[in-house]
Amino acid sequence: MNQRPAQTVRVEIFNQIYALRAEDGDAERTQALAGKVDKTMRDIAKQLATADSLKVAILAALHLAAELQQSNDKYDALNSDLAARSAECVEVLDQVLKAGR
Repeated sequence: MNQRPAQTVRVEIFNQIYALRAEDGDAERTQALAGKVDKTMRDIAKQLATADSLKVAILAALHLAAELQQSNDKYDALNSDLAARSAECVEVLDQVLKAGR
């Protein structure tokens, strides 16, 4: 595996500039993630009557954590389905091999 060296990436999130370290060396990915956080914070701020950036950040973190949990739940369900289908294939293959003896 060819891993790129870590690099510092400047991003803007909710009108603040941050220097983030892209440990995997993927500056574009870091920029995209920062863009998602920025968009989420801006969307939440539009719905609130407060300009409290800490409150906006916490609500954005909760929103993103909920998205992550939903994705993890889907992954787990797909993984379980794949395991069940694999077990079915093994059973059918065993039956075919036993019948061929």
